Amino acid sequence: MNELQIPIVDFSVVLQLLIVAGWGAALLLIDLIVIPVGQKRWTAYLAVAGLIASAAAGGLSWNGGRSTFGGMIALDNYAITLNWIFALIGVIAIVIAIDYLPRHGIERGEYYPLILFATTGMMLLGQGTDLIVLFLGLEMLSLCLYILVGFAYPRLSSEEAAMKYLLIGAFAAGFLVFGIALLYGATGSSNLAEINTALVTGQGMQADSLTFLMAGAALVIVGFGYKISMAPFHMWTPDVYEGAPTPVTAFMSVGAKVAGFAALTRFLLLALPTQQAIWMPIVGALAVVTMIVGNVSAVAQTNVKRMLAYSSIAQAGYMLLGTLAGSNRGTEALLFYMLSYALTNLGAFAVLIALEQKGEAAWDIADLAGLWTRRPWLASAMAICMLSLAGVPLTAGFFAKLYVFSAAWEAGQGLLAFIGVVTSVIAAFFYLRIIAYMFMRDPSRETVLSTGPELNIGLVLAVVGVIIFGLLPTPVIDIVQHSVLAIGK
Repeated sequence: MNELQIPIVDFSVVLQLLIVAGWGAALLLIDLIVIPVGQKRWTAYLAVAGLIASAAAGGLSWNGGRSTFGGMIALDNYAITLNWIFALIGVIAIVIAIDYLPRHGIERGEYYPLILFATTGMMLLGQGTDLIVLFLGLEMLSLCLYILVGFAYPRLSSEEAAMKYLLIGAFAAGFLVFGIALLYGATGSSNLAEINTALVTGQGMQADSLTFLMAGAALVIVGFGYKISMAPFHMWTPDVYEGAPTPVTAFMSVGAKVAGFAALTRFLLLALPTQQAIWMPIVGALAVVTMIVGNVSAVAQTNVKRMLAYSSIAQAGYMLLGTLAGSNRGTEALLFYMLSYALTNLGAFAVLIALEQKGEAAWDIADLAGLWTRRPWLASAMAICMLSLAGVPLTAGFFAKLYVFSAAWEAGQGLLAFIGVVTSVIAAFFYLRIIAYMFMRDPSRETVLSTGPELNIGLVLAVVGVIIFGLLPTPVIDIVQHSVLAIGK
């Protein structure tokens, strides 16, 4: 009789995860017992401290390259860089919400631990090298987002958005689970490296195993496609983004997308590198559809929040170019794009938060008219973010687009790079239209603007990052070049 072998667990591999998750659990108790009603901003400050501590812990493991839990969770430079991005997203998302929640009468202390738990799910997606762990990370992230989207209860739009997101998210999870089951049945493993080994050696695979494997891979791509808002799995995005509280929209628009791409990239480039000839044309076609649908649909929007939702769909198409390059350079480009997109989108939503008062949703483009004469700082910040999303030089968005387009071109994906450039020109129209309204139109009505010190700090972090990474991208590029996956190219 064989004895049960319990693998040795290296807790240093999951130290960042443990800090964020453990601190989130502790904050639930601290908020309940220690922090009085009306002083929940202290919960936010403590949550920020936990994220900073987690980011610092990652620096201790740079160039480590270890794994634990039987090879299911890895800590490499790729994962550490992603964890830093996740921590930055979490910090900015928290500080821009501190003033918003009491202003809208929804200041509840559990908001901030939920952000920490969602960040834990994002880190699991970044570190997971096994399909089971990727599924757990995705569900942990999703469950927190379901609650956060409906956090503005009893506002009907928030409840409706949460219900839509929950139903569609459960549907997407079904695709993912079925795909994992098929992959396990075809190869006998859920580990990404072992799936690749089975494909290379053919060990344990039957004559029809490849058919089941590709069917499973397609379902996994669909499951992650919902999470990253890849067309045609994007239909939930505008409604959910519009109905959710604006700080939640900001957080999910970057956090869920970055985490989803982190996991999808590991899956395609670690488990299926030998099948690139099959999945690359399919994912390439999806990237084209995503870029076109996102940008063309955004042109028709007058609601800024819905416009940014369609913009995020288009941005997913550009990020797919980094994955499709199938090379180290492509992964580097994807990481740089993730960071620049996260800072830019968080900055844009921070401006919308400043415009939004209790009982109203100042998201129409007309509400931005004349913003330059009322709040030059907010108008300038929004303009910088729009220019970055459009890919204008001297912003982080320019180098992000240049990076992914050049990576796709070098990988022989010239047509995709060309389509990306053309759709970027289309996108410039609706980004520049917002700038024109702010600087060249008279105000359509008086709007009370609220910018607390925390919101200003979050906006400064985002905008300064966009400017610095646009002027001096080399340090970030050096980091991402040391963070790429070992994909053998």
